[in-house]
Amino acid sequence: MLSSCGRFVLQPPTYDLLTGRRPGLIMASGHTVLMRLVASAYSIAQKAGTIVRRVIAEGDLGIVEKTCATDLQTKADRLAQMSICSSLARKFPKLTIIGEEDLPFEEVDQELIEDGQWEEILQQPCPTQYSAIKEEDLVVWVDPLDGTKEYTEGLLDNVTVLIGIAYEGKAIAGVINQPYYNYQAGPDATLGRTIWGVLGLGAFGFQLKEAPAGKHIITTTRSHSNKLVTDCVTAMNPDDVLRVGGAGNKIIQLIEGKASAYVFASPGCKKWDTCAPEVILHAVGGKLTDIHGNALQYNKEVKHMNSAGVLATLRDYDYYASRVPESVKNALVP
Repeated sequence: MLSSCGRFVLQPPTYDLLTGRRPGLIMASGHTVLMRLVASAYSIAQKAGTIVRRVIAEGDLGIVEKTCATDLQTKADRLAQMSICSSLARKFPKLTIIGEEDLPFEEVDQELIEDGQWEEILQQPCPTQYSAIKEEDLVVWVDPLDGTKEYTEGLLDNVTVLIGIAYEGKAIAGVINQPYYNYQAGPDATLGRTIWGVLGLGAFGFQLKEAPAGKHIITTTRSHSNKLVTDCVTAMNPDDVLRVGGAGNKIIQLIEGKASAYVFASPGCKKWDTCAPEVILHAVGGKLTDIHGNALQYNKEVKHMNSAGVLATLRDYDYYASRVPESVKNALVP
């Protein structure tokens, strides 16, 4: 396993004494590597979401600045990434796993490990173009807590957990967990949800809805704006601009009809921010590229920064792409 998730001591897997099988893997026999991985990522993302909620409930966020005051890391980022990466590595030791947080060597507590698989995913057919994929051919991009700054400020609906899966440089499967989905809906509401998708199969866990026809509603960064971002958004002639945190959250705004385009003309976004959300958007007919219209690449050797920004839409991509100013394009080098 290649990983920038930090180094881990992986304990031997536990086995069910009656069946001789690892818990959560009873129905996995015969399923393709990709669908087993997605089914595992679903359960692992839910576990990470639980960790994110637990940390904030305990009251000590353990905040540190990574590069600046808007680039933060919390205890939830650290624990969620340890949980995700260790859980994936135990079950799929040949994966390449690339995570956002640069973590030191540390033994992983057993309580952070999630060994289950979401059975509903295992019941789905694998798209034929991915049926023969080998474990070692896949790259997993992990953002354990997308929207960290918003998390520290109590804007919990902005927060997501992202696990994206790439093959031959292309994002092909992804899982997005929203730990605080429905958190303002009252004490009886179900808290949290998980969205997942595979190209060629579809995206699941939400109700697809388009933005109002004829309206240009832009979603863009809340905490990383600059002149390039502002100039690009203004050029779209928007009817409204939604400034929110998290790439995962912005893509959800597109697929649920709250926004018509996600515009970020800046090099601040990383591959772990876009891999999983891109899959969900593409699986329902949308499009995500850099500001120049180039597809993003997700092979293990690629630079982590999306240096030419992000442009994404559910519909009418050409309209928004045609309005990106040349000055913006010239300033952002792919």
